[in-house]
Amino acid sequence: MKLDQVIAERKSIRAFKKDPIPRELIEEVFQQVIQAPSALNLQPWEFIVVSGEEKERLSRLLLKSYQERKISCSPGAKGPLPTELSSRGEQSVATLKPALDELGLSFDAFINEGSCRFYDAPVAIICCMNKIFSSRQYLCIGVALGYLTLAAHARGLGTCPIGLVAAYEDQVREFLNIPGDWEIVLGVALGYPDRSSPINRSKTPRAPLGKVLRWFD
Repeated sequence: MKLDQVIAERKSIRAFKKDPIPRELIEEVFQQVIQAPSALNLQPWEFIVVSGEEKERLSRLLLKSYQERKISCSPGAKGPLPTELSSRGEQSVATLKPALDELGLSFDAFINEGSCRFYDAPVAIICCMNKIFSSRQYLCIGVALGYLTLAAHARGLGTCPIGLVAAYEDQVREFLNIPGDWEIVLGVALGYPDRSSPINRSKTPRAPLGKVLRWFD
């Protein structure tokens, strides 16, 4: 599969088959991930792969934490979003709404509870960064995440980045015995896409190039 095709086709998957993923295939994906560039080649990341019964236990823990604390998915903005940015989020909700209506689910419940369950994917990946680094190194984590989503798609796997996991960092840290000097940045659901699910039929829109690209000649 050509890179251009992988980039054009990739989308977040929110319904997965139960089929387990061979460990060799996951390692193949991460052989691509660790090729990602990072500032001064510091490679500030660590990835934890959780599967099987441990993944189910982690999902139950996150669901329980969500039901108790009600920390929800959010845009992570420091204030109200400008109208144009807010409309992009509304477009995404509108894209998913027909499928959610068909499934009889509300958007908030689906996104928040689904995030806690990693959308029932067979594998959960926890992305961590050593706290010795400044917030600028989040950019390096973002590049590695991009490699992860594309490498997985090229091999017939689906992914969904999940930021809500970081809101329950203390619980995840204790469960996975993550040292205190490592920060949990986000999670990723990984599995074979369930193409029969309505939620995977659509791809959320992107802003046109003219809205995000400026030229100085």
